[in-house]
Amino acid sequence: MRQNQSDSLGTAPIGKLLIQQAVPASIGILVMSLNVVVDTIFVGNWIGAIAIAAINVVLPISFFISAIGMAVGIGGASIISRALGKNSTYRASRVLGNQILLVLTVTLPMVMFGILMADTLIPLFGGKGAIFEFAKNYYKIVLYGVPLLALSMVGSNVIRAEGKPAFAMMAMIIPSVLNLVLDYIFIFIFEWGMEGAAWATVASYAGGLGYILYFFLSGKSELKLRLTYFRFHFPILKEISALGFVTLSRQAIVSVTYLLMNNLLFQYGGETSVAAYGIIGRMLMFALFPVLGITQGFLPIAGYNYGAHQFSRVRESINRAIFFAGILAMAIFLLIVFFSKEIVVIFTRDVEIVTIAPKYMRWVFAATPIIAIQLIGAAYFQAIGKAVPALLLTLTRQGFFFIPLVLVLPQFFGEIGIWMAFPIADVLATLVTGYFLNREIKKNLIPAEQ
Repeated sequence: MRQNQSDSLGTAPIGKLLIQQAVPASIGILVMSLNVVVDTIFVGNWIGAIAIAAINVVLPISFFISAIGMAVGIGGASIISRALGKNSTYRASRVLGNQILLVLTVTLPMVMFGILMADTLIPLFGGKGAIFEFAKNYYKIVLYGVPLLALSMVGSNVIRAEGKPAFAMMAMIIPSVLNLVLDYIFIFIFEWGMEGAAWATVASYAGGLGYILYFFLSGKSELKLRLTYFRFHFPILKEISALGFVTLSRQAIVSVTYLLMNNLLFQYGGETSVAAYGIIGRMLMFALFPVLGITQGFLPIAGYNYGAHQFSRVRESINRAIFFAGILAMAIFLLIVFFSKEIVVIFTRDVEIVTIAPKYMRWVFAATPIIAIQLIGAAYFQAIGKAVPALLLTLTRQGFFFIPLVLVLPQFFGEIGIWMAFPIADVLATLVTGYFLNREIKKNLIPAEQ
């Protein structure tokens, strides 16, 4: 019966499958993102606006280490989806064992290095002036929980690759809800300040990983956690690394982006602008949840059907994913345009931030209606195991366009040039991704159907 559940990825109607996969993924991302947003609201209202800036400084450091889990999870999930499409549960289980070993081997030393280098890394990522002490208090605790988050990211992506999105959704919801409850207890009731926010985050990571272990150990998974699978197998590691490097590169670029933004905004606008970016960054995570959910739902469908050589279904999944994601992206854009000030006021009543953040938020979301092509296009190449084009398209927006633009434009336009870089990079990246996706469909996918 469980095997039939993954088989449905190759037999059920694409539209129905996309909804079945995307809705739980969207809900999971929504709750996880809402957790980040509410966490920021708690911190901003109960500790102060400077605390928002502090978390924004720590985020790229912990984000990059945890991104290793995301990279290994998504890279391995692509292999697992295709292995299940070929009815090879044995290979899929070996991949999972290698994923777990790889994450532990890489993240634990990085955490130790991050703790030892705290006083150097925090200022490097923009934790200067009054921000430094707040950031350090948060950083020195939350970093201990990052390996737990990395393992959770591996588990949730593997669960989704099995065609069990409801369980993957719960793996995201449990830590999010737990974090919100503990935030209230630790920050508001116990008055632990930034330390309370950090401990709530670490405890939520542990809760999420506990649920994922329950899923795999209780027999709900098609995959097995046997000792024989916990041995490094070079061909599997090579494929995980090649595909996972796409995600890791994307997350690394995100961390570099935060580093640049925090430092440039501190230079051009001071602590207020860094705090404003903290709010806008949270909205980027939160508002795009339905588009990201469709992207997550699309991955196992495309990967499974590509592995099963059902290429017409692969092409249909691309078209439908872009269509649905595009409609949702337009709705998000309109909400941001008309309610940007009301959104900022939820986070803080600081007059300076409420004055500047809404107009900057509109710049950041200006190209949202077209991002579906960019996201689905890059995800497609990753789903089918083509690591090089997936990597290049993933790096296109932030690596090839955004970072050069954010370094150049402020020299001509001042602080507003920093925010202008967002929509310009989105437009250019969408044009490039659309071209390569269209070429891939015409050159390889359509001939394979015939």
